This record gives sequence, structure tokens and C-alpha cells, in this order.
Amino acid sequence: MSQFTYPWVQQGERSFRGIAALIAALARGVYRVAAPILRRFPGPVFFAAVIGVCVVVWAYVIVTRFADGIAQSAANTAVVTSMRGALTLAEIQAWRPAATAVWPESMFSGGLGALAYVVWPLQFALVRDLIAMTGIIGFISLVPLYTIWWERKVAGRIQSRLGPMRVGGWHGWAQSPADGLKLICKEDFIPKEGDGPLFRLAPYLAFVPAICAFIALPFAGSYVFRDLDVALLFILSMLGIEVIGVIIAGWASNNKWSVYGAMREACQMVSYEIPMGMALLIPVMTVGSLRLMDLAEYQRGGFAEWLAWRNPWCFIAFFSYYVASLASCKRAPFDLPESESELVAGFHTEYSGFRWSLFFFAEYAAMFAVSGLAVILFLGGWYGPFPQSWAPTGSGVIAAMARGVLFDGPIIFILKGAFLLYVQIWIRWTLPRIRIDQVLYACVQVLLPLTMIVLLGNTIWVLFDRPAYPGFQSLARVISGGLTIIGLVLTLLILGFMAYGYIHRRRLVGWLAIEHLPGS
Repeated sequence: MSQFTYPWVQQGERSFRGIAALIAALARGVYRVAAPILRRFPGPVFFAAVIGVCVVVWAYVIVTRFADGIAQSAANTAVVTSMRGALTLAEIQAWRPAATAVWPESMFSGGLGALAYVVWPLQFALVRDLIAMTGIIGFISLVPLYTIWWERKVAGRIQSRLGPMRVGGWHGWAQSPADGLKLICKEDFIPKEGDGPLFRLAPYLAFVPAICAFIALPFAGSYVFRDLDVALLFILSMLGIEVIGVIIAGWASNNKWSVYGAMREACQMVSYEIPMGMALLIPVMTVGSLRLMDLAEYQRGGFAEWLAWRNPWCFIAFFSYYVASLASCKRAPFDLPESESELVAGFHTEYSGFRWSLFFFAEYAAMFAVSGLAVILFLGGWYGPFPQSWAPTGSGVIAAMARGVLFDGPIIFILKGAFLLYVQIWIRWTLPRIRIDQVLYACVQVLLPLTMIVLLGNTIWVLFDRPAYPGFQSLARVISGGLTIIGLVLTLLILGFMAYGYIHRRRLVGWLAIEHLPGS
């Protein structure tokens, strides 16, 4: 076939093969170096990678604030816009700010030097948006890879087996990247009788809204792409668009099983979005803001100040929202759109390769998004269980790390979100799938009336929880203290179950945990 192509096409093919071979060689070299380290120190490497990513983002935030400080104080400097940089390299190098109290004086001697070349492009809003969007896409790409592997391991332990153990060495950590490479290389099959353009479009309509939801989801005070006043409504609207991609996928496949799965998804998602939205109104009413930053700041006083323990209505609303979010993300026991025992694979039966993987990327990204919303609205956001008044106030590295790990920061937010993500996996491999009529019964006749009662009760509670009613406020403090104790006991019980399972992990999997399996 190559004899009928132009010479420049053949040269381009050879160049492409050369680049691909170089990338493959680099990947093999990295694997040879990294695999022994991962086998010996898997835990420290993982936590070091998480902390390193957070430090990189923190450094990026510091540098952008540094650029803003120069722009606001430099002489003869116009307003910085997204299309024109008012600062020159000479102005940046000549600026000697009060920041020398934080950074060493030698950094500013003779100008900022090479740092000026880093600061200059960051005054453009377009550059900042591109960098932030790259970080969001990178995070969304890593969450499914890790969560798929994690789900396989959790499922294996619950079913008295080990799950992936071979690829990559330590507990099969490279199984998900290997599956991703396999899916990219597989045939992109499109049914002959299906609607080709819609069939191609559907996976992107499911995946892109999941990315957009992270635009307004804050990971910490400075770790947010857009701090919107209506961030909660924006995230819910983005997550609700996914159902359009699912319906189009089922319809364009021209397969009755796909259509059944798509219709189930549409019916289930539209139904459960109503109680889910009503449950989210409870913390909004309590705080009086739709801005997620305000909702998190309200809970900075420690574990006892988390909104889940604020009053009985917030306590019930948290569990109501979590149950509804399972149905919204098509997670068991509400995974009727994909019920393999009935519908082959549901709405994505006819999909293969990369397009098939996009549906799973969208599902796992949405799982973290709804877990992140629960963390911000009910579980203290990026603030730890200890009051902020206990945080160290020094400017040293150790004090900063202590604040970021124990008191506030993106690491705490990600750990809380990962815990709720783990509970979703735990539920999937514990509870059986229910019928579609039971799914709708649970929504229309159980969850919806419950959230309506909770909404009315919280309205009355907020009305009387004011200084004008000191007796009611005293009762509210007693009830809040009791709910805090209940929440603490539940947290300790869950952590105790997890610790028991880890300590007895070899006994739980029985004879399968033999030494010749690496990492078992």
C-alpha cells in the first residue's frame, strides 16, 4: 500500500515510528528504574507523589500571586489583561518587594534573574487557564486509573481473592495503564445499522461534562480553577448533562439492550436528581450561600463544626444525598443501566476501544466529583478534624507541612474524597442489585418524601436558631453535641473495620496469600 503514497507521507510515517520507538524505549527505561523501588517502598512512593503534586501546585499559586503583586505595585503599569502583559522582564527584575522576608535576599540581588522568565507569562490569564486545565485533565485521568485498580483489589479481598498481582510487580499496580494501552490499540467498532455521527459524539458528551464539573470544585482555598458564586449549581448542571450522552449512545447503537440501558439511566437519573438537589439545599440554607468556598469556611472550627453534625436535618440530608449520588453515578445497587446479567452491558454494549473507556473515565470522575461535593458541604471541606486555632503559626517548612497534612489543604480534601469513593466501591461489592421498580420506589416513595420533610424541618430549625430564642439555641447545642459523638463513633467503627481487615488480610484470603505471589 505504501507504493501508492507520496514520499513525504512515507517519511512522516518513518518519523512517527521513530518517535513512537523512542517513547517506548524511554518507558521501558523508566520502568526498569522505577519497578524495583516500587516493589520495596510502595507506600512511601505513593504518598511522596501525592505530596509532591500538592507542593508543585502550591508553588504555582505562590508564583502567580507574586506576579500579581508586581503588577499591582510596579510603577507605570497598566491593568493586566488576558491578552496583553503590562510588565516587561526589566520591570520584574527591577522590583524588590517585601517578599524578601519570605525568600532569601540573594534571590533578588541583581534582579530576579531566571525567575523573571517564569513570572512574565503568568500575568496572562489565558496562560494560567491553560496550565490549570492541564492539571484538571491530568487529575481526572489519574483518578479512574487508580480507582479501577483499587476497585479490583477491594473486590478481590471481599471475595477472598487477591485481584491484580502481576503487571508492574507490586500488587499489579500497572494493570490499569496496561489496560488503557490495550484499549487504545483495539478496533474502533461502529455498528453498520447505527447512527455513526451520534455514536462517535456520545462518549464525549458523557466525558466533557465530568471535566467541566471540576472547573468549579475547590480542593482548597487557592486550589480552584474558577471560584464561582453559584459553584454548586454549576457542578450539578454539568453532572446532569452526562445523561444526554448516555441516551444518545443507546439510541445510536441501534441495539435493544443499549436502548433499554439508556432509558433506565434517563429515568433513574432524572428521578434521583430531585431528592439529591433538595438534600443539598440543607447546607445551603444553613450557611446562606451557594459559594463552595463559603460553605467550607463555615466548617473550619474542627470536627464538631462539620455541617453533618450541625442538626438532625443536616445529618439525615448527608446520607440522603449520598444514596442519591450513588444512583446518579450508576453505582450499585443502582447500576441498572449497565446490569450485565440482563442487558449484556447496557448503553455501551456496542462500544469498544477508546470510546468505551471514555464512559468509564466519566463515571469515575463523576464519582469523585459527587464525593468532593459531600466533603465540602457536610464533612468540613479541606479542613481537618482539629480546630484551626491549634494549627502551628510558624513560617518554617515543618509548620507548613503540619498545617497542610493535619489542618487544611488539598491533601485532606483528597483523602476525604478518596474515603467516600472507597465506600462507594465497598457498597458495590456488598449489596445486590435491585430491580428497576424498586429503584423508582426507593426514590419516589421513600427518598423524595424524606428530603421534603428534611427541607421543611431545616427551614423551621434555621428560623428558630437565632439569638432571639436562647432556649432553642441551648437545645440545638446539646443535639449538635450528641450528633458529633455519633459521627465520631461511626468514624472510629469504620476505621476499626478497615484496620481489622488490613491486620488479618492474609487470613481473610485463605490459602491464596502465598509468598510466591509478589506483594501478597
